[in-house]
Amino acid sequence: MKILFLANRTPYPPYRGDKLKIYNLAKRLQGRHELHLVTFAQSQEDFSYKEELEKVFTSVHFIYLPKWQSALNCLAALWSTTPLQVLYFRSAAMRKKLAELLQHEKFDAIHVQHLRMSPYLAHYKQVPRILDMPDAFSMYWQRRRDAAKSPLVKLFNGIEHRRLLQYETVMKEYDLSLVCSEEDKEYLVKRHGITNIQLLPNGVDLDTFSARDHDYSHNQTLLFTGNMDYAPNVDAVQYFVQDIFPLILRKYPSTQFIIAGQRPVKKVRRLASENVKVTGFIPDLSEAYNRASVVVAPLRFGAGTQNKVLEAMAMGVPVVCSNIGFKGLGIQSGQGAIMQTAPAAFAVSVTELLADVRKRREMGAKGMEVIRQNFGWDTIAQTLERYFSGIRRN
Repeated sequence: MKILFLANRTPYPPYRGDKLKIYNLAKRLQGRHELHLVTFAQSQEDFSYKEELEKVFTSVHFIYLPKWQSALNCLAALWSTTPLQVLYFRSAAMRKKLAELLQHEKFDAIHVQHLRMSPYLAHYKQVPRILDMPDAFSMYWQRRRDAAKSPLVKLFNGIEHRRLLQYETVMKEYDLSLVCSEEDKEYLVKRHGITNIQLLPNGVDLDTFSARDHDYSHNQTLLFTGNMDYAPNVDAVQYFVQDIFPLILRKYPSTQFIIAGQRPVKKVRRLASENVKVTGFIPDLSEAYNRASVVVAPLRFGAGTQNKVLEAMAMGVPVVCSNIGFKGLGIQSGQGAIMQTAPAAFAVSVTELLADVRKRREMGAKGMEVIRQNFGWDTIAQTLERYFSGIRRN
């Protein structure tokens, strides 16, 4: 098949989030299909990745959308009901490029990444299109609104939530919509009556994140990973340091909490102390996972599944996480990850793991099995391939 990928961010380097998923899917489809990419470049650095992307895609088209232009786009929110998430990525140049491509090229299917990109191809019904959502965006913003403490932030989040509720029905315009967890799917079906929806989970690169004779004897290091300018991650580490970590330190006072992720904002950097280390960007996160005794993911808002949880489980490292994203794993608490929501219970689960090397080893083994069976990119790419075949028109 000849497939066009439409991405909201340049999918390289594939470290986290949006970039990671689209790159890994395309990398595994390239040998069997002819792939093309249209993506926004938000900086001059993005253009430098064209050579790497051309190893996967037959053609790569960049549309330059600097952040200042996106900021100007968002001014329209003062008199618009369109979500800021969509306004931010509005571009006449992108519409023109897509119109040119669809006029001169015949694609068997188009993969549209994220609700943010949905307006560009919502009405091109002559071409089979899949809208791949990272999560149920209105559910994410509802949780973000509920978690906000500042009245102004709560008001802003509430406005965006209401706009997204109205806008999400654009999913019905596509041949098929995808979300990464059963929780997101159930929410969207119930909330909007969307029936053209299936699952495409987040995945793990099992070549990068695989068991490396993990040393289960140490019990001194807790790890959190993720982009540290992403609001759910910022909130999670603040919450952990303030409400959970002190309970753990009472029993294990020498425990270190490592916050590993690029672009840590000031709120995160301020958490650094004798027991808390903020690393910033780490090129090889697998090494950080391998040095951890337990990975923690105490997110209080968000949706979908969490890459940090999947990657740790793939490497055999036990995880304690909140309910955010847990349902998307399709497991019971204890099958590689323990789910807790209250601070005291979360701390108890962590200390119980730190106290028992056998429990850490058993939890790690269960996690590796879950990931091998369900979350390898090869398996997920095959699922996407079936979805493409299902919407293809002869």
